[in-house]
Amino acid sequence: MRLISYKCSEGSGLAVKRPDGSYCGFTSLNGQYPGSLRALLDGGTEKLLAGRNVLLTAPPLNLDEIEFLPPLVNARKIICIGLNYLDHSAESGFKPPEYPAVFARFYSSLVGHMAPIVRPTVSNQLDYEGELAAIVGRAGRHIAKAHALEHIAGYALFDDASIRDYQFKSSQWTVGKNFDATGAFGPEFISADELPPGCKGLHFETRLNEVIVQKAAIDDMIFDVAAIISILSEAITLSPGDILVTGTPSGVGKARKPPLFMKSGDVCEVELENVGILRNKIEDEIVAPAGRITAAGE
Repeated sequence: MRLISYKCSEGSGLAVKRPDGSYCGFTSLNGQYPGSLRALLDGGTEKLLAGRNVLLTAPPLNLDEIEFLPPLVNARKIICIGLNYLDHSAESGFKPPEYPAVFARFYSSLVGHMAPIVRPTVSNQLDYEGELAAIVGRAGRHIAKAHALEHIAGYALFDDASIRDYQFKSSQWTVGKNFDATGAFGPEFISADELPPGCKGLHFETRLNEVIVQKAAIDDMIFDVAAIISILSEAITLSPGDILVTGTPSGVGKARKPPLFMKSGDVCEVELENVGILRNKIEDEIVAPAGRITAAGE
């Protein structure tokens, strides 16, 4: 199944993709609304499937009249893995890690498909990072690698856009990875049964203004999805609604000569075969007179 979270004039909602490629959904104001994706994941596989079946009875959705939200609204935890491709470790000046480089994103940094990624006023070093995101559907701790993928409900795409100068102001990457409206997530939640286990065998690429800037195979990960789950669960209880962002390959803007950073008007796309395309335009941050921060054009 493929689900999108969205907002329209009637409120926020959840929609399912039909076999013909169209979407149908209910908003939270409708009595048949089955709940948010997070609520469905909390209820387990049966509730998720029941929610899909309810959504299939909904009226068609006009995509031109909605705003895409991150598929998982108000995710519990967003755990990101850095340096998870050998070539990216090398271009970044690091040795390949023997243990995953783990950092966190906050939900306040996320935007949906077609929403602007915002370049902050304090930096011109906004960099792209196309990635695969795995979404936890079953809780667990001390999860064996052999059973790890049983805990993944589905997948989506992610652009871990980073403010590079702030990322390296200290030994911790947190600030540079959490500027508002820099983490693009979507467009769809795709259930794990639609894709190869752990997305093995699939390829993805990142494009900036239609030019390919990153290209890699999921199989090139140092720590694959199952390994990430198993290792993280040694320390952290994984819960339904957690997002695991699995790392980016080489080709990032900071490593290029000269560097290639995103600017207002650019369009960044992340595409994974059989998954779809996450597309976002870049806009400059505007600080309103009263101190309210917005994207250009709001």
